[in-house]
Amino acid sequence: MLNNILLLVSITLMYSTPLVFGALGGVVSERSGVVNIGIEGMMTIGALAGVAGSYYTGNPWFGFLMAGVAGAAFALLHAIAAVTFKADQNVSGIALNLLGPGLALFLARLMWDGGTQSPSVATLPNIFGDRAFAGTPWANLNVDVTVIMGLVATVIVWFILYKTKWGLRVRAVGEHPAAADTLGINVDRTRFICVVISGFLAGLGGSCVTLAIISQFNQTAVAGRGFIALAAVIFGKWTPHGAYGACLIFGMANALVVLLGGGVVPIPSQILAMLPYVLTLVVLVLFVGKSVAPKADGVPYEKGTR
Repeated sequence: MLNNILLLVSITLMYSTPLVFGALGGVVSERSGVVNIGIEGMMTIGALAGVAGSYYTGNPWFGFLMAGVAGAAFALLHAIAAVTFKADQNVSGIALNLLGPGLALFLARLMWDGGTQSPSVATLPNIFGDRAFAGTPWANLNVDVTVIMGLVATVIVWFILYKTKWGLRVRAVGEHPAAADTLGINVDRTRFICVVISGFLAGLGGSCVTLAIISQFNQTAVAGRGFIALAAVIFGKWTPHGAYGACLIFGMANALVVLLGGGVVPIPSQILAMLPYVLTLVVLVLFVGKSVAPKADGVPYEKGTR
């Protein structure tokens, strides 16, 4: 019984961590008033960059950092379009979701002789070492370092948003940018920075897949996790801690798919594989009308308007 519980917890944490980073990115961006539905594209670019960094240097930590940088660079396109040029934020995000996977596959073919799948690379370390817990039930608790980093990142984002002056400014820009502007807050600069931070976090989330779960990049590595992260933002009511809890729920759905698969229960594997996405749709249907987004979320700010 303990073995099964620890295995369920382990798989839940493993699959929820990429969602946590993506959802935190969504919270930061949307709290400032910029809708970022391009998280899927940013995570895909981050997934590739993480593997490429680990492949060429042999250091997964360098790959993890490069994933964040790649995600931030990709988010820069969204920031320029949505903040600088006041473009429709949804259209810009959709464009990134189309561009990200295509660009990632193109670069993968260049790096790995026309293949869309990378070789296996060095991955981030496991907290529970096999030697220390070998032969005990705790060996089933396969927790890598990104799980702890995701929890720490959630606490940091919460602290910055709710306990610092800059976080207050971010929330003010997302709720009432005109009022924030009259107080001397640079609305566009604040939103620009938040979008780039959002991309950095999303990039880290993508690398959590390729450097902690599957140890390689392929065209289905991210597989819609960016959209699930967006659902977690809504379900979590645009708060870091709420989004974290929602990611755990979605991660548990993935864990159940793994544990119930392989003929353990008489349900076709295709039906089980749908579970996380069906749960996402159910959550959106039930909670999208009850969750209240920041008032200026998705509204470009024109100086002088009220």
